[in-house]
Amino acid sequence: MAEQKDISDWAFNTRAVRAGLAPTNEGEHSTPIFTTSSFLFDSAEQAEARFSGDEPGNIYSRFTNPSVRVFEDRLTALENGAWCQGTASGMAAVTGLCLAVLQQGDHLVASRSIFGTINVLFDSILPRYGIEVSFVDLADVADWQAAIKDNTKLLFLETPSNPQTAIGDLRAIADIAHQAGAELAVDNCFCTPALQRPFEFGADYVIHSATKYLDGQGRCIGGAILGNKPEQEETIRKFVRTTGPTMSPFNAWVFTKGLEILSLRMKGHCENAQKVAEFLNTQPNVKQVFYPGLSSHPQHELAKSQQSGFGAIVSFEVEGGREAAWKIINNTSMLSITANLGDTRTTITHPATTTHGRVSDEEKAKAGVTEGLIRIAVGLEDADDIIADIVRGLA
Repeated sequence: MAEQKDISDWAFNTRAVRAGLAPTNEGEHSTPIFTTSSFLFDSAEQAEARFSGDEPGNIYSRFTNPSVRVFEDRLTALENGAWCQGTASGMAAVTGLCLAVLQQGDHLVASRSIFGTINVLFDSILPRYGIEVSFVDLADVADWQAAIKDNTKLLFLETPSNPQTAIGDLRAIADIAHQAGAELAVDNCFCTPALQRPFEFGADYVIHSATKYLDGQGRCIGGAILGNKPEQEETIRKFVRTTGPTMSPFNAWVFTKGLEILSLRMKGHCENAQKVAEFLNTQPNVKQVFYPGLSSHPQHELAKSQQSGFGAIVSFEVEGGREAAWKIINNTSMLSITANLGDTRTTITHPATTTHGRVSDEEKAKAGVTEGLIRIAVGLEDADDIIADIVRGLA
């Protein structure tokens, strides 16, 4: 492949379209898909040099593939990171990071306002390996500080949170981590680098479920781990190479194409979500609307200070608990009833029985995931049509 151009002066949208592109001798203008499990060597000597790490180059697609590398290089450029490791899913990224950087006897502090499956990982699986986990209130900086122990090695959060869109103070929490000799990992799934770049606020790692907005059309499963220091890279790549949670070349190609219009898509999502949130805020049977773009959101000003947009996730709580929430969901006709998000199509779900269905009732209560809570991931349809369908549900 040709040498990558210097992109240091390129703006975000230019990086999204062109970063990582290095045409082969075929002269292709669009990124190809390298669907091969292995690669050829010119000689036995070159094979030895590749396997030993003395010579860079492709070896085996479990850990070196040109299509995956283009996606990794492009996402690194968008997040302003030092490196990126593609993974088979967002959960593979979270699990890979934790098992690569933590060991028996270490302590992890996590927000309790996280994706339900991550909660299960932290609450039920990591402790089996001798990793202690404490959960704290995402928005309470004092709670983060109080949870720090001598053996704390990693702090983990997502902001905005799933599903209540709480906002974590990235700078303050990063400072707490670093003062304790620990690192901060931020799940940037909801905002993407188009709206928020956690490394600029002191984060050490950024996690993505590429399945969501990086793809943008609900097509493929994938994830990514990014770091802000070159010395982190070997630890993560060694873990992924050895354990095998590999991103497929085809999925990487899809994600790379999704990144090209990420900024445009996220702008449209934000505009629609603002209109939906403002509409819901006027409805009499809606108890509370959770969207950072509303001035009534408790961290509205904080969101403005670290995000360039408020995202696509709008959650709201209705009177009547599960029965009322299910009736609203079932009475919509256009919205897609699915727990996935990040799609061009608007989706609607009941978090307490889907994304957080395996979370204990106690933890749901602490995270504010009530029976009357509904989450809408606002898509790119006309906003008036989205609102009209919500009206049908509310009626």
